[in-house]
Amino acid sequence: MHARISKLALPAIALLCVVLAPVALKAQDSAKPAAKAAVGDSPSRWDIFAGYSFFWPKGTVNGLDQNGMPTSSTYKTNRVGLTESLSYFFNNHLGWQIDSGQHDLFIDTGGNNTGYSNSGIFSMQTGPIYRWPGTKVTPFVHALAGAARVEGPDHQPYTWGPTVTAGGGFDYNIGHRFSIRLIQADWEYIHDDFNPPGYEGAPPPLFVSGPANPMARPMTPGPVGIYQPGGRANISAARLSAGVVFHMGQIAPPAPITIACSASPSSVYPGEPVTVTAAPGGLDPKLNSVYSWSGDGVTGKGATASVATAALAPGTHTVDCGVKEGKPGKEGLKPWQVANSTATFTVKQFEPPTISCSANPATIKPGETSTITATGVSPQNRPLTYSYLASGGTVNGSGSSATYNSTGAPTGPVQVTCNVSDDKGQTASSTTTVTIEAPYVPPAPHTQALCSITFDKDKRRPARVDNEAKACLDEVALDMQKQSDAKLVIVGESTAKEKTPPRHARKHAKVEDLAAQRAVNTKAYLVSEKGIDASRISVATSPTDSQSAQNYLVPAGANFVSDVAGTTSVDESLVKAQARKDLPQRHHHAKKAAQ
Repeated sequence: MHARISKLALPAIALLCVVLAPVALKAQDSAKPAAKAAVGDSPSRWDIFAGYSFFWPKGTVNGLDQNGMPTSSTYKTNRVGLTESLSYFFNNHLGWQIDSGQHDLFIDTGGNNTGYSNSGIFSMQTGPIYRWPGTKVTPFVHALAGAARVEGPDHQPYTWGPTVTAGGGFDYNIGHRFSIRLIQADWEYIHDDFNPPGYEGAPPPLFVSGPANPMARPMTPGPVGIYQPGGRANISAARLSAGVVFHMGQIAPPAPITIACSASPSSVYPGEPVTVTAAPGGLDPKLNSVYSWSGDGVTGKGATASVATAALAPGTHTVDCGVKEGKPGKEGLKPWQVANSTATFTVKQFEPPTISCSANPATIKPGETSTITATGVSPQNRPLTYSYLASGGTVNGSGSSATYNSTGAPTGPVQVTCNVSDDKGQTASSTTTVTIEAPYVPPAPHTQALCSITFDKDKRRPARVDNEAKACLDEVALDMQKQSDAKLVIVGESTAKEKTPPRHARKHAKVEDLAAQRAVNTKAYLVSEKGIDASRISVATSPTDSQSAQNYLVPAGANFVSDVAGTTSVDESLVKAQARKDLPQRHHHAKKAAQ
């Protein structure tokens, strides 16, 4: 009887593998992932299992024996069997399975009418399968339904009946291609109705053991007698299997999440804030997301972070950002659930300050002061400190305005330096010039030549101041009145002839000094007629050949001797002024001449 089972089961198994293997191979090529992931992260698309099966049925077949008496037969354990399955998975977990089982194929179940036998059972089932892919072990459960071709334990003929199976197992992963199924434990239920009991072509028995059965069917004689018992079977069985699983194709893991981070602004000065924003991609809205931030001065919460740059050195700085997704408390357990990126920003060096400097007034006299104004500018508005330095004199002040004092400084240009520094130690300088004027020294006064008077008209009185001289002397008197501290020097002159005695004069006759007399007479006129203080008028003579008197105004501080060379002072104790009287009028012509 086992030969009949083998002839049915083995071709069916071979046909199943031939039909489904190309489909699985094609699926393997199309489902191959771009990069091989861990077994648990990239499970197979197809699983083909084949292995040993132990079948432990619990059930009886109730019917009538050949004498019409009630009888029952019990299934025994089938220790030798095969189980095969082909599974296709829609995703990492859920799939659909076709299962086949053959039991008691190679054991002689005995001849006809020998009592109990280990009957053959062949099943074909299909149903969903659910797995939990792991790196080493993959548990699974399945629920199957289909048909079973079962032979009865008392030689009941093969009959098809419905069957259902529920169970699960564990696969130990060797790699992406193979696993060892450590155990597959199933509970299987089979229901089958065999043919009703009777005789077909059997010769009449010689005797019938047991009491007569009124329900016994008539026996039909024939050359060969075959007894066909019947009955109904409800089999509840445990099926234990183990074997090898061949994997084909892979279910690519989900596309990894992504994250891009950007810093704004990308370039700052120390102390200016920087905001870093994370832009994730591919997140599952059903899962929890956790962000991470790291870097100098970085504090972040959620998808944004801020950077405190006050303590950062100038240069390029990096912020590390990341995101993980998953169930709360289990974020980032899978490689595709983690993404990291970086953002960079630049901290710029503070620009140095600039300064301009000015002085008001720019020109001063010795001992005077000038206001120094410094205008410092920091491009980044850093605090500024001012200081000053002068090449002569002193500068007092520490703010943007200071006072320059020229005391002790030499005359001429003095350079004032204005310095400014920020809180980062960066400095700048500028200069301005204050000119110190030399004190005014008035020019030394000099003798001024005024008008002169002549004495060539009155031949009889050659030293007399005539009326024509009044106009000149009036102007001289006016100048003396205007400059009360000035003095006057009157220089008398005479000709050479006047200095030579006449031929008829005695040998030792004295010659009158007309130059001195003319000077003395002119002074007398100014004193008596114009009221000029005599002490302010000096008289002198000059060797100049002339009948005149020259008037010189000598301002205070002037030196007449150095200004007018060649004069000789007149000793007024020896030369007395002559009275200015008119001559007696002897006749008309004489009077006119005197005038």
